[in-house]
Amino acid sequence: MTDKQRWLVVVLYAAAMAYVEAAVVLYLRTMVDRLDPYQFPPVTLPDHLVRAEMVREVATLIMLFAVGWLAGRTWRSRLGYTLVAFGVWDILYYVYLVPLSGWPRSLLDWDILFLLPLPWWGPVLAPVSIAVLMVLGGTLVSRFDRPERALWPGPWAWGANLVGVALALYVFMADAIGAAGGGAEAVAQVLPTQFNWPVFVVAWLLLAVPIVDLCRQQWDRRLTPEPENDKLNGSK
Repeated sequence: MTDKQRWLVVVLYAAAMAYVEAAVVLYLRTMVDRLDPYQFPPVTLPDHLVRAEMVREVATLIMLFAVGWLAGRTWRSRLGYTLVAFGVWDILYYVYLVPLSGWPRSLLDWDILFLLPLPWWGPVLAPVSIAVLMVLGGTLVSRFDRPERALWPGPWAWGANLVGVALALYVFMADAIGAAGGGAEAVAQVLPTQFNWPVFVVAWLLLAVPIVDLCRQQWDRRLTPEPENDKLNGSK
């Protein structure tokens, strides 16, 4: 199987997972009359269903990592395929929800993105834009990394990326963090009214730094002839 075929299989898997995710969310939100999650009170599931949702979120991450692990041939490409799967799953989840539920009506509609460790809130555009970076970066690594010729961001790029991750997480959970002092009930009642776009844009640019570094490395490779034995190994 070629790298392109592996990539397509991972994308197909992620697309199927996205539909399952969208269908499950449709069922849950229909049960509690919350097709649009941005309503008060924002969290209306019984405690046992909230716990089940948290476990499902962890299980989803395991499934995405598992398909990446099976598809890749190096630890780098395995992580690359995982990023591709995560990004495609996240994007198509929202695409499927539109015909299934009529929501989101626009990319600026608010959504509750995750429950661990605190509820994450943000406009749909925010997670989708991060998912696009995941697909781009994961595609570069999964398609062009070789055991004998690694393609991976440098330490400085990873440093910038980690700062971007921290900033993005803070923006998504800022309101929940502010309410944490009031206990779980206060956190559950959080309904943000403003999204910190300036800080998020800075975070997004920092998250994009590894992709810029990967593109630079791949461009340098194109200018440097690949050893003949590398070409043979890479074509297998």
